[in-house]
Amino acid sequence: MNHPAIRHGASAVITGAGVGIGFAIADRLAKEGMNLIILDNNKATLEQAKQYLMRHYPDIQLQAVCADVASQQGRRAISDAVDELGELALLVNNAGILGNNVSRGAGPWHDTQQWRHIMDVNFWAVLELQAMLVPRLIEQNRPAAVINLGSKEGITTPPGNAAYSVSKAAIKVLTEQLAHELREKQAGQISAHLLIPGYTFTPMNFPKVDFSDRDSELSAKPAAPWSVDQVVERLLEGLSRREFYIFCEDNEVTKELDQRRMQWSADDMILGRPALSRWHPDYVDEFKKYIS
Repeated sequence: MNHPAIRHGASAVITGAGVGIGFAIADRLAKEGMNLIILDNNKATLEQAKQYLMRHYPDIQLQAVCADVASQQGRRAISDAVDELGELALLVNNAGILGNNVSRGAGPWHDTQQWRHIMDVNFWAVLELQAMLVPRLIEQNRPAAVINLGSKEGITTPPGNAAYSVSKAAIKVLTEQLAHELREKQAGQISAHLLIPGYTFTPMNFPKVDFSDRDSELSAKPAAPWSVDQVVERLLEGLSRREFYIFCEDNEVTKELDQRRMQWSADDMILGRPALSRWHPDYVDEFKKYIS
């Protein structure tokens, strides 16, 4: 049984919807008869997504916005599209980036320009869209939901790309606070959820794959990652059970292993271990024993 926000004729806003998880969410919501407002900053992939959705779901209303989600212009275009389509039931903040230089992430004392770009897209754009659209959801006084894309890197915060981990840790806290406030003020009629993908076959994780050809995309998928369709199935399952933290596995990392990694990270504070002790040379053997 679907979350009550997923209903025929209501509208959903999905950012980063040209390919990957965002497109898969749009595809599934269209199957449920929802009208769509999809945003992506890549004109070609957005047009391809638009044509696919119009061809397969001719009865829905669809607005495609080509813009940077971090820009005021892009967010205003989303607001205008919502005005045109009417009742909004879902906001899916999916757009996100690893950074300008995926081979070398932004560290804790360098690449401040990259830090700003990552935070603008991964955090500030989400906050700005919530500030724009959550009051509208409240005024409508009907079931609705906000889904923000988190990351396991925002929970265990591995070294290597501090800016990305910080941005996703910020999204985790923001969404927790949003869920609490909505529960207190709306008695659960509007819910907030943190979708936490595992290793997934997306352009972010596989930048060399041509995702413009959906047939070659399927044939190129290796065994380890989940497909985007598996992530969407897990999302809908979690929404139907009103889960807040919607964790996804993959074909190499089990739910139990994820839980033990998170517990180890939390225990760094409780047990007084060094920061990020999972990657500390003095704790390598102890961590291996812990997860075995």
